[in-house]
Amino acid sequence: MESLNDTSWVRTRADLVSYIRQLSQEAQAPSSGWENQSLDRYLEALSAWTSDMDGYFSNRGEPVPDRPDWSLIASMLRAACFYE
Repeated sequence: MESLNDTSWVRTRADLVSYIRQLSQEAQAPSSGWENQSLDRYLEALSAWTSDMDGYFSNRGEPVPDRPDWSLIASMLRAACFYE
């Protein structure tokens, strides 16, 4: 199992499928620590993080991606687990 916090390994659609399966397994664990455990809260956080992601990249000194790739989609899904 790859690290869910490091999405750099997610390079293909198959990798993203694997990543999403791993997220699902983590979400089912009682001690997952997810801030947003209900679907509505998770989707709201996904929306908010996606809207605010320019600031995330700017704060890290990284360019804001022009186009999403598989890794960015995985990062968005991971961020939604905890973003408030």
